[in-house]
Amino acid sequence: MTETQKWNETQLPDLHGRTAVVTGANSGIGLTAADALARAGAHVVFAVRDPERGRAAAATVSGSTEVRRLDLADLASVREFSADWEGPLDLLINNAGVMMIPRQRTKDGFEMQFGTNHLGHFALTNLLLPHITGRVVTVASAAHRWGYGTIRFDDLNMDADYDPRRAYGQSKLANLLFTLELQRRLTEAGSEVRALAAHPGYSATNLQSHAASTVARVGMWITNRLAAQSDRAGALPTLYAATQDLPGASYVGPDGPGEWRGRPTLVSRSRAASDPVAARRLWTVSEELTGVRCPLEVRVA
Repeated sequence: MTETQKWNETQLPDLHGRTAVVTGANSGIGLTAADALARAGAHVVFAVRDPERGRAAAATVSGSTEVRRLDLADLASVREFSADWEGPLDLLINNAGVMMIPRQRTKDGFEMQFGTNHLGHFALTNLLLPHITGRVVTVASAAHRWGYGTIRFDDLNMDADYDPRRAYGQSKLANLLFTLELQRRLTEAGSEVRALAAHPGYSATNLQSHAASTVARVGMWITNRLAAQSDRAGALPTLYAATQDLPGASYVGPDGPGEWRGRPTLVSRSRAASDPVAARRLWTVSEELTGVRCPLEVRVA
């Protein structure tokens, strides 16, 4: 058994004096990751849509925490959160998300899954980037292979034929393309900050309970009971990406069959998720949609 296969949260480095922001830290792998980081000594900011739920979750964590409101489906909230930030930020974990929900729109009019999972985190990362000193870890998914094989630049909101599963897949593909282009820009700017992505495999969390159809919710409940790993195991790839010496743009997931469960290791991504041309196009479109520009001085094309 290799060291990677043996790795778990007890092997986190000493994080005293470090500050981490975890979006969606009030439940699931976000809460588990926040708990592990705090127990390792980090000061962890719970960036959550509902501060009351966030405070209840933070109360279960041993270590230094605080709760700040952040609604990724509202760019005004993202701007407010970022404007209030002072001082260095060692680690940003873009974890929050919605999955396979009925057709909805963000406050700014974007399809909810693309708007929350990608655009909200895109804006947040770029607005906080002048403060970030260490890592940006974005939680993607093996579901990035579920979409249409590429980003639907001609219909990002899926107005023509909304499909909850494909919309989720597109948002997760966007997460990986965002990580790829962010790392390119960081490297070109000479920054030591690294951008990485991780996915939790199939983990039993409450994310699946919001699926669009009853059939989907029941199916995922059964799969949770029979095959899913715990949220604590599901958080390991995120923690591994956040703290281990890995190359920028690395993608971490479970090492088991189908990447459903197991110990964290480097995993592959689809060809579409490795396309630098699509990554640059998505970045440009995301800047236009959010009105948020990258603060790094780099070559655009």
